Amino acid sequence: MHILLTRPLEDCSEMILKLKFLGHKVSHIPLLSIKKINYEEINFSDFSGIIFTSTNAIKFLNTKSINKNILCFCVGNSTEKKARSVGFQNTITAEGNVANLKELILQNFNQVDGKLIYISGETVSSDLDQQLIKDGYNVKRLINYRSEQNEKYDEKFIKDLKNNLPDIVYVYSQKSAQSFLNFIKIHQLENIWMETNLMCIGEKTSSILNEIKWKKIFLFNPGEEEFLLYKI
Repeated sequence: MHILLTRPLEDCSEMILKLKFLGHKVSHIPLLSIKKINYEEINFSDFSGIIFTSTNAIKFLNTKSINKNILCFCVGNSTEKKARSVGFQNTITAEGNVANLKELILQNFNQVDGKLIYISGETVSSDLDQQLIKDGYNVKRLINYRSEQNEKYDEKFIKDLKNNLPDIVYVYSQKSAQSFLNFIKIHQLENIWMETNLMCIGEKTSSILNEIKWKKIFLFNPGEEEFLLYKI
């Protein structure tokens, strides 16, 4: 199959290699660019746990002064792997979405255990910190990156895409979906996706692209990309 991946290259390079190894043709269009945001100095010894909902939150975090035995709640396997790669040793992972991550925190961390710090991007799909605060937790949110929509794309890529449409497109966020929709409209590609399956994380993401006619739309959690191939 021909598969189109849409995350920044560093976030999907392993997936590209894995899919190619399985014999698939893989194309790549980075819909977003990730930029660091400078943040206030934090004394992490004031906190008993860290919440990560993306690998980028870890990438742009200065971890040198953080106790690597601090409890880390990770949204999925790739985030946990990234946390482990920078030295964090006490990690717990959810099943790839924020709802599962919240349940994981509720089951493994009591309100009296101390403060939590939630490291995230500027735009998030769910206000996890506010949900936990309503449940009686003491949570601080630290924003250390933002995502920006890419607006310039290689003309050769667009021509090749028209001549060889993908069987599957993976879209990972609402902002990516909006960027993809803009890309489709700017290049007048609205009516060419009838034989392409759209894979989205969450209904809010898929709803942005509902005005385009797809063969079928699937919802998935990060880490399920390969599994979804067997549903096609």
